Amino acid sequence: MVRLPVKKLFITLLKISVSAAILGYLVWKSAQGATDAAGNHINVFDSLRNQPLDWRMLAGATACCFVALMLTFVRWWYLVLALDISLRFRDAIRINFWGYLFNLAPLGIVGGDAVKAWMLAHEHPQARAKALASVLFDRVVGLYFLFVLATAAICFSGFLEIDVPQIRGVCLATFVATGIGTVGLAFVLGPDLSHGRSIRALRRIPKIGHFVESVANAVRTYSQRPAVLVASSIMSLGVHAMNALGCYLIARGLPWDVLPWELYFVIMPLSAVAGVLPVSVGPFELTLEFLYMHASVGVQVLPGRGLVVALVYRLITFVLAAFGIRYYLGNRREITEVMHEAEEETA
Repeated sequence: MVRLPVKKLFITLLKISVSAAILGYLVWKSAQGATDAAGNHINVFDSLRNQPLDWRMLAGATACCFVALMLTFVRWWYLVLALDISLRFRDAIRINFWGYLFNLAPLGIVGGDAVKAWMLAHEHPQARAKALASVLFDRVVGLYFLFVLATAAICFSGFLEIDVPQIRGVCLATFVATGIGTVGLAFVLGPDLSHGRSIRALRRIPKIGHFVESVANAVRTYSQRPAVLVASSIMSLGVHAMNALGCYLIARGLPWDVLPWELYFVIMPLSAVAGVLPVSVGPFELTLEFLYMHASVGVQVLPGRGLVVALVYRLITFVLAAFGIRYYLGNRREITEVMHEAEEETA
């Protein structure tokens, strides 16, 4: 068992407190409900108890989320191979499931990306910088295409036409984030106008300069392999599209009216962006509820319906994580050793 230093324990307890506060607020607000046309007071929890679920839709949502998860695994494995690191697919699945479990366990005590980088570096000590570069680039590409998909969906779904100030603000922020991301990736992956001087300047960073330079050089390798960039881009769009479709099917499986299917290709990616914050539980649910309520022009939506969709999606992630438990149970000693090494390096 990994022991947490006092500082990390405090941060973990703070994250738990923030998550509990957000979820508590959302549940309280949802329980307030609303009054229907007949004057009856209703809330989502009573409605959920009194009406049947469509289990076929929920099973379809689970299948979509599983496909999305497998695509993220394949994308990272492909990025690892592109850096000339020998990694069998079954080992990529094992390491990815470890990272996935750590993303879900104790509210992100240790991030799943960090676990993936440490495990790959542990098994390939000669490629530590490349291991970190593969994880960083995988995360950046995934995040960037969340904004790309959301931007495209905003333009073609009618989301931009919703006459709500909050929605217009969300659209503008999404466009700005997509533009900044595009410029940033073009700068990192475009022609090196400094002829390597900018990367060599990283050596001057105290203590970790040479390692940071090695990571930067590894990331630059991707710019020399356009097929890798195209394939990882397509897989990223596939991941986010399947998750959006899964979100729509979850809504279809619940006993309420649903928003038009194309709006979920805006709502789900933008909610997932909030999910990358250090507090892994709470911001995603809060964002999905916010977007769900403000995008529901013309559809009667009780407070809390977005929250329920988010919680069902969260439950599906736990169901999928169960597939990876055997990897953890069969390799607990190795995981403990790697986590101990990582703690010593970061102390």
